[in-house]
Amino acid sequence: MPKMKSNRSAVKRFKRTGSGKIKRSHAFKSHILTSKSKKRKRALRHAALVHPSDEGRIKKLLAC
Repeated sequence: MPKMKSNRSAVKRFKRTGSGKIKRSHAFKSHILTSKSKKRKRALRHAALVHPSDEGRIKKLLAC
């Protein structure tokens, strides 16, 4: 049986942590930044974890 292919767009958006959870970046940080506060933009820089209910679907896309 051939190897499973990972979804390339998902690979670019998500990373695995050491404990096996999935890290993601925040949305709403690409344009129209003048209307957003400094505090809000600063908070969007930090990575977040994917919600446990979505983790299974993302792991399938990453083929891991």
